Amino acid sequence: MTISERIFERLKQLSMTQKDFAKKAGIQESTISEWKKNKTNPSSDKILAICKALDVTPEWLLSGVDPAASRSKNQRYYAVDIETDSGILISKFNNLDKSQRDRILGYVEAIASMTQ
Repeated sequence: MTISERIFERLKQLSMTQKDFAKKAGIQESTISEWKKNKTNPSSDKILAICKALDVTPEWLLSGVDPAASRSKNQRYYAVDIETDSGILISKFNNLDKSQRDRILGYVEAIASMTQ
């Protein structure tokens, strides 16, 4: 199943119109119609907006794999919206030098061990 097929399947599940989806995702209706008509996939810059509008993960949208179905497996990566707390934290963390990052990781380990 392609990305666009998953999008339209999800729209059916949610009983959401293409118009509502376009408004919620901030994508032009004509672009969405092109995906359906030409069976093309959205460009990469639209993926997170689509996921947010459809309440799905990028992993599901891109691959059809539902991470909730395999929660016991450790994920090796995450897709994070830059405007969330996690995204802001990662962005700021990446701007630190190595010694500062190591220090932050030490704090995180210490806090995590207190909650276990």
